[in-house]
Amino acid sequence: MIRLAIATLLLTLLAACGRGESAKETSVAGEAAAPASGEYERGPHRGRMLRDGDFALEVTIFETNVPPQYRLYAYQNDKPLPPASVQATIQLKRLDGEVNDFTFKAENDYLTGSGEVTEPHSFDVEVKAQHAGKTHRWAFDSYEGRTTIPAEAATAAGVKIEAAGSAVVRNTVRLMGTVALDENRHAEIKARFPGIVRSVHVQQGQRVRRGQTLAVVEGNDSMRSYPVTAPFDGVVLARNTNVGDVAGSNTLVELANLSEVWVELRAIGADAEKLAIGQEVDINSATGESNTSGKIQTLLPLASGQSVVARATIDNTEGRWRPGMTVSAEVVVGAREVPLAVKESGLQRFRDFTVVFAQVGETYEVRMLELGERDGVYAEVLGGLKPGTRYVAEQSFLIKADVDKSGASHDH
Repeated sequence: MIRLAIATLLLTLLAACGRGESAKETSVAGEAAAPASGEYERGPHRGRMLRDGDFALEVTIFETNVPPQYRLYAYQNDKPLPPASVQATIQLKRLDGEVNDFTFKAENDYLTGSGEVTEPHSFDVEVKAQHAGKTHRWAFDSYEGRTTIPAEAATAAGVKIEAAGSAVVRNTVRLMGTVALDENRHAEIKARFPGIVRSVHVQQGQRVRRGQTLAVVEGNDSMRSYPVTAPFDGVVLARNTNVGDVAGSNTLVELANLSEVWVELRAIGADAEKLAIGQEVDINSATGESNTSGKIQTLLPLASGQSVVARATIDNTEGRWRPGMTVSAEVVVGAREVPLAVKESGLQRFRDFTVVFAQVGETYEVRMLELGERDGVYAEVLGGLKPGTRYVAEQSFLIKADVDKSGASHDH
């Protein structure tokens, strides 16, 4: 909570200096500068109007039922020109240095761009148009999902950066179960010979060592006393006798070595069919405060109700896992190495997309992702991100909050 408060304060203080990525515009030849409000003149098709004298060009990105493409509308004295009378090009320069060039051909009453305008629609734009022997040029920037944060502030806020690359995406089955005694480490200790219990030396919960005396019994036949000792190191689970009791076939002391315990997981239906001996298991306590890992060692031959029981042995040296505890577990039933993946902790929603924020220097910008399999740690990336891209893997919500404040929107 302290780190979050610090991060929020830092990003609030950065609000002014982080707005350098808004839609400012500069004119090269014609008029492309935005008014003081940050808006720009819109044409009849709601596009950006670029003017140079009595010639004007309306720039739109059309994306209704087709991949995003440029459409240009030309005007002379605000009257539409035949699209075939204009030759135009557009060059886009993106944050990571990528350059996209578009040529245009006449179609209906507009000029259509030569390729898809890929997301994000965030770039520096250079437009060139030729008409009636005259060349017109404009330059402006059109940013979305972009913000700048000084490196010191990002580090203080806990922002972590990783490079997108290959990863192993796991296919898991989530199960519930309980911690149980390892029956190989459990003993119900009885007297060797019938007799009378003369003394008891342990209490429930007490730790004992191998060979330690638990009780003393006086034999009926010999009338001699002999010790009942611990067969291994362990914890007294139950003391079932007192001085003066008759020792026969009854259990005097119940003992268990809890340094290792079983986790018994229950699966039904299709989940049960996926289980196999040797599969890795990630185990979490019901409170989520403890976690550990193990492997399925046994699939019990008898069902428990409608459930198949899978058993794993886990280390319990610290005594955190008490028999009877409820646990949840993820069993890795398959794994696949994918060529490109990102941490799920870095994913955010932006417009209708799932995104990460790429980092270039002190600037962050959305990357719209096409995702494949996800396993709770990694998400496979099928498109929208270049291998090796440095992206925000932790605290990405802080970047999103700053982007949202900037107001750099999806507009053309």
